[in-house]
Amino acid sequence: MTKYIPNLLTLLNLLCGCIALTFAAQNMYIWAFAFVALGIFFDFFDGFLARLFNVAGPLGVQLDSLADMVTSGVVPGYVIFQMLQSQTNIHPALPYAGFIITLGACYRLANFNIDTRQSDSFIGLPTPANALFFLSLPIVKDQTESLMLFEFLVNPWVLIALAVLSAWIMNAELPLFSLKVKHFSWQTHRVQVIFLAISVVLIALLWIQAVPLIIAFYVLLSAIVRKRN
Repeated sequence: MTKYIPNLLTLLNLLCGCIALTFAAQNMYIWAFAFVALGIFFDFFDGFLARLFNVAGPLGVQLDSLADMVTSGVVPGYVIFQMLQSQTNIHPALPYAGFIITLGACYRLANFNIDTRQSDSFIGLPTPANALFFLSLPIVKDQTESLMLFEFLVNPWVLIALAVLSAWIMNAELPLFSLKVKHFSWQTHRVQVIFLAISVVLIALLWIQAVPLIIAFYVLLSAIVRKRN
């Protein structure tokens, strides 16, 4: 029975992505964000349980990427498409640039399955982190319209530039630390602990508005750690 549990969680991840897509289509971005976050939660624990029950296999690997393709690939691309389509001062074809995120996520997920270097860390930004970044933008826009920084982030040309940048950074040769902990020790995982502690503080202070800052901090901290090593 235990061998089916990890794949069930993966399918729940896919279901969450499908539900998030329906909410995004109705401009209900908070619910879309919530279901993407829930899908990422299932995505984190499917691999953990597969290793715990010693039932990891090629089917689970492929299923995981297919589910992530929806939750962390299609949904953020569609959200940026929606945000760009709501603009009145751009060419009607430009909103489709949002799906550059989807294409970048697809390439990363396919490459991740055959890249043996990413068992304990990541090379390039993981698709779940990228998805949370883009899913947070319309919520941040609605809740902090008076802040110039966030107004800048949701400018249509900035959104297109961010979509292109995300496709690159998901597939760049950029080492990033993983939050997956197999055997905890402070010496080995102090960076993860510091990152999580600062993230919790930011979320407590800013709630969803903290998400873009946390993702940017994740990339910056990984770059600092890489330089020091």
